[in-house]
Amino acid sequence: MTAPLTPSQPPHDEHANDPWQAPAQTSGATTPYGYEEDGPGMKTEVRQAAVLAVAVAVSGILVGLLWLWLTPRVPLISDGKAVYLKDTEGEQAIAIDGTFTLLALGFGVVCGVVAFLLRRRGGLPLVVGLAIGSLCGALLAWQLGKWFGPETDVVAHAKAVGKGVVFDAPLELKAKGVLLAWPVAALAVHLGLMALFGPRDPEPYPAPYAGHAPYEGPRSDGRPEGTGS
Repeated sequence: MTAPLTPSQPPHDEHANDPWQAPAQTSGATTPYGYEEDGPGMKTEVRQAAVLAVAVAVSGILVGLLWLWLTPRVPLISDGKAVYLKDTEGEQAIAIDGTFTLLALGFGVVCGVVAFLLRRRGGLPLVVGLAIGSLCGALLAWQLGKWFGPETDVVAHAKAVGKGVVFDAPLELKAKGVLLAWPVAALAVHLGLMALFGPRDPEPYPAPYAGHAPYEGPRSDGRPEGTGS
């Protein structure tokens, strides 16, 4: 008399039901708490921010040339002893600051939009690069306008042209605060676009490891929760 035959059972994997075994990793790197890592890396972000800062700063050359071309001139005249405004009621002096401010705001908006379109993930290095580049561009535009504009030494210029001859005043910003118009506009536009259309932070998994219940301490029989009987 023989024992009844039993169906062959598959080899038992001792780790198949091990509650302490970490789940298999899926494609894409994840952190220990279930957040997916994104972004090209800090070194790449810094390099991109540096390139952006240089490009924005160089565009200050165009702003300076436009400022030099569009700004109305302030006529001056000398009586041989002092220099006076030819038109005391004119608003050309105010227009110098106003023209620079409008150009800076316009280029700030463009730079903010371009920075967002080139890298939608944003990041602190990109924001810092945009701010530094915009400020350097504003300073470059200001100095370029002064350099290629009318003579900055008013007294020497008045002596050179002679008494009673009208000449143009130098391009000088009366309110130096307008230099901040460019970086403020660029950052405001970029951060606004990031808030509206930028990517959202990835949602964490509901548990430290997907598919496994969190550990709740030992059972009453002294064995860890989730182990077999």
